[in-house]
Amino acid sequence: MHETDLLIIGAGPFGLAVAAQASQLGIEHVVVGKPMEFWRKNMPAGMYLRSACDWHLDPADVHTIDNFLAERGQIAKDVEPLSLEFYLSYVQWFQKQKQITSLPLHVERLDVSNGGFIATTMDRDAINARNVVIAPGFTHFKNIPAELRSRLPPGRFVHTCDFVDFSTARNKRYLIIGGRQSAFEWAALLIEAGASAVYISHRHDSPAFAAADWSWVNPLVDAIGDHPNWFRRLSQAEKDDVNHRLWAEGRLKVEPWLEARLNNDRVHVRPCTEVVECIENNSEVNVTLSNGETITCDQIVLATGYKVDITRLPILSAGNILDQLETRNGFPVLDDHFQTSIKGLFITSMPATQDFGPFFAFTISARVSAKLICEAL
Repeated sequence: MHETDLLIIGAGPFGLAVAAQASQLGIEHVVVGKPMEFWRKNMPAGMYLRSACDWHLDPADVHTIDNFLAERGQIAKDVEPLSLEFYLSYVQWFQKQKQITSLPLHVERLDVSNGGFIATTMDRDAINARNVVIAPGFTHFKNIPAELRSRLPPGRFVHTCDFVDFSTARNKRYLIIGGRQSAFEWAALLIEAGASAVYISHRHDSPAFAAADWSWVNPLVDAIGDHPNWFRRLSQAEKDDVNHRLWAEGRLKVEPWLEARLNNDRVHVRPCTEVVECIENNSEVNVTLSNGETITCDQIVLATGYKVDITRLPILSAGNILDQLETRNGFPVLDDHFQTSIKGLFITSMPATQDFGPFFAFTISARVSAKLICEAL
């Protein structure tokens, strides 16, 4: 049995930012989880981030990406767009500078007990904590629409986050369903891995190859530190406007550095289409689209994004938390410091988007999240 004032479950960007701020304020804490596990296991080599160097992790603004570059004798233009490999090296440096260590344990369940919490690991070790921060990755929030699932043969489709090894792609044919950044980037990576054909089908017009403008996001997110209830107090129409503005940058555009990589006769984009029928034919799959075209492929890839349903987090469903947790639309209901209806339990990252805004699905929000949580603690 370990005991701690604060248990941080999750060692991705949001969890590491909380750990950094907790150390800054002298809050005794323990971090569990393999550092950046979702990024290492569920993102492909060769991927690039859509963010730039200003989206660093340090709430104290000391161990920034710019300062990491300065140590390496580089500047932002040397590394942007940021590769996954580069970002992981920055996070590793950040951990070292902040002296953040994590226990590489897998928490199997979390229970409320005697005014505190007990986290039980897969090995049946227990951690007794007075407060808990859950900073989940996106793994358990994969969005596979039921209507689409019903049209696809079991075992012949895979979500992008479960398909990141392209070593067997050579001479294979792929159908990617989706029309945003991940769909086009996976297509580029598959072509570069030797795929013989990649089809991209989506129900809307194809997005433009254009640089997204995130400049308005940074000051807005920083201001949430002083006005954490800003988003929740907006009218629904105002929330819709904010969501649409971010959506327009992130969804109506794909990064321009992808365009040349997709200028290939093995890439076939089918906008304004959807899957009507899908039939297995021995090792192949014949997919009929709504435009009447039939595509023969070896694998279907779903670039259908993520959707929060907090009940799908195994650590919550396995314990006694869900019986006491107030939720709305699949999200936990959070106060101004990310605290749930259960005193001492905080949840951040993507599950915070309903109460704090769509920015909390992006690493830009890790710093302000850490500040507000640790302020409450």
